Amino acid sequence: MRRPSAETLYYGLTFGLRMPTWVVMAVYLVRTLHLSPLQLVLMGTAMEGAVFLFEVPTGVVADTYSRKLSLIVGYLGMGTAWLAVGFVSTPWIVIVLWALWGIAYTFTSGAEEAWLADEAGAERASGIFLRAARFGQAGAVVGLLLQVAVGAASLRVGVLLGGAFTIACGLACVLLMEEHGFERRPREERHSPLREMRATATAGARYARAAPVIVLLGAVGLFAGMSSEGFDRLKEAHFLRDVGLPAVGHLSPVVWFGFFWLVGMAFGFVGTTYLIRRFERDGSAAISAALLGCVVFELGAMVLFATAWSAWAAIAGLLGVFLARDLADPLYTIWLNEQITDSSVRATVFSITGQADAVGQSAGGPVIGAIGNVWGIRAALLAGATALAPAAMLLARAIRRRGREPALEELPQPTS
Repeated sequence: MRRPSAETLYYGLTFGLRMPTWVVMAVYLVRTLHLSPLQLVLMGTAMEGAVFLFEVPTGVVADTYSRKLSLIVGYLGMGTAWLAVGFVSTPWIVIVLWALWGIAYTFTSGAEEAWLADEAGAERASGIFLRAARFGQAGAVVGLLLQVAVGAASLRVGVLLGGAFTIACGLACVLLMEEHGFERRPREERHSPLREMRATATAGARYARAAPVIVLLGAVGLFAGMSSEGFDRLKEAHFLRDVGLPAVGHLSPVVWFGFFWLVGMAFGFVGTTYLIRRFERDGSAAISAALLGCVVFELGAMVLFATAWSAWAAIAGLLGVFLARDLADPLYTIWLNEQITDSSVRATVFSITGQADAVGQSAGGPVIGAIGNVWGIRAALLAGATALAPAAMLLARAIRRRGREPALEELPQPTS
């Protein structure tokens, strides 16, 4: 069987992995399982705590043994955990399952980017990351339509369908993924598994610490994680309990939220197309300024969403946050990938920055959830928005460094 190129498979995986939508899951958690604001946030906190504990070890697995193996384990685990949520009704079990989802996710974090850079070449990867964002947006639209159509009849079945999408991606990797760019050290040069993993982790940490822009981007991830946790877990509850939905027709909440996501994906697709053209014209110089603009725009949109007293104002803020995040994610990945010149620690460095995001979410989540329980969801959303201000300042500082690292010879090189 002829297997697709790395670029084609990456586009396909990006499409498939964006098909599971949080919309149906969120409505299921609020309307069917009746999770409180604190329980919703604790669900995310448990997931991010698991990411914090396992992010670097699993990134080391990808750098030491196999990117392909790491991705297969991750996708199958994520899909299984998502699927299992649809079979339970006890809040604490849902929280545990979402922590297991987070552990599985860490096997993919960093491994995806490292696999693509190895197979397609680090130079081509930046353009592929941007173009893949459009495939992801298209996948999100298709998945949204399917899950909302199913979820309108049965929220539980809609949740199960989301897990099946991710499991299908894992099976596709088993059948179609090739791994030629990554090579383990010859058997005679290998040490014990624990020693190999420790050496890779140490090398990746030394590399990240010695690169100022990587340190700054990690700090940006920390504050962005603190900001995102409250919004991600409480946005649907904000509509259902505070603002209300537009009095147009007799549409169910899952249909409304599906419509919001659909419009957001359309905006993201148009915005990403603009970014691709600008990247092709201006190169990497456009990446950092565009990323800063996205963060500032997201901060304003989150404040609007939190303070809105009409459904239409809240929708405008919600769509603004969706657009900013859709554009910021590939920009962040491109900028970080360009700072890593050593493929042998690429997945580990990505995992270290991912761990910073997990720290932000796991540390900020309980605080935001407690604020929501005491002062209401609006106060919790505003508290989350304020965390983006330090992220914007750190990005501005990174831009002043012109996004450049020390010379290659100044960076620590991995040792066996």
